[in-house]
Amino acid sequence: MRVQEETKPYDTINVTPMLDLAYVLLVVFILMTTASVQGISVAMPKPSATPPTETHELHVLRIGPDGGALFDGTPRTDEQVLADLQAVRARDAKASIVIQGDAKASYARVVTMIDLCNEAQIAMSLATARIGF
Repeated sequence: MRVQEETKPYDTINVTPMLDLAYVLLVVFILMTTASVQGISVAMPKPSATPPTETHELHVLRIGPDGGALFDGTPRTDEQVLADLQAVRARDAKASIVIQGDAKASYARVVTMIDLCNEAQIAMSLATARIGF
């Protein structure tokens, strides 16, 4: 009987044990997932065909290319914008403001208007498309 005298490294990897392990882990994962999902009951909300009856004020606050603010089309200073926002909040607590900044306007002005809305504690959103006025 001859003993192999040359010790050369293996040039292939036996992947069978790795595949066996992967299949066992897959089976365990499937069993655990199905076992944990069977006990969950989900109560879905019922859809309503009636439209919402609540309406709230919506105002547009525009920032022009020069940094000037227009509240519903009327030129305003920062102090006047804050007073207008507080008045809107006093009339309707769920009113919201859409802030529309011009592409050439300084972003700092948009942030200033966001800060004014936060100070007045009024809901706001940023316009990402053109709003007709």
